[in-house]
Amino acid sequence: MNIARTARLSFRLMDENDADLLYELDNDPEVMKYLTRGKVSSMETIKEVFIPRMNAYRNEQKGWGLWQVNINDSDTFIGWVLVRPMGFFEQPDFSDLEIGWRFKQMSWGKGYASEAALAVAHTVCQNPVVKSLSATALKENVGSIKVMEKLGLTHVKDYMHNDEHGDIPAVLYSCFKEQLGQVNRN
Repeated sequence: MNIARTARLSFRLMDENDADLLYELDNDPEVMKYLTRGKVSSMETIKEVFIPRMNAYRNEQKGWGLWQVNINDSDTFIGWVLVRPMGFFEQPDFSDLEIGWRFKQMSWGKGYASEAALAVAHTVCQNPVVKSLSATALKENVGSIKVMEKLGLTHVKDYMHNDEHGDIPAVLYSCFKEQLGQVNRN
């Protein structure tokens, strides 16, 4: 599967050869603020934890994985968009795709995350098995919530996310894939 270029961005499905790019992105405490509470990832963590997890759900034919996002004009790597079935590591729901994103600070506030997520979502949601698209974020992550809303996702519920640091408030947003298409036409 390929994601068509947008006016500003191009896409490529990432693999284990992208460890340096993943490390570069995860090495900024501000980027990691709402993911690991600001703890940056070591190269060892990227290679021994992150890449094996990515490879577990990566499926080129279905468009699952991390889609590298580059700026067309300079071919500069600015981040990625994640696609996988919701609940992939517990009970996967193949009809509901999870979408997520992680972008470098230098790209924040320019609409790149929304543009990239919409381009990726429109392509991967062409699969007739897919009925909906969902995303989660910590409740404090206003930037990601704005991206969710720009995609046409609506608030489903608040919940408590649990990680190694304890519980923290989070949100779930979702929409039917037909709603995603309506957002693009507006």
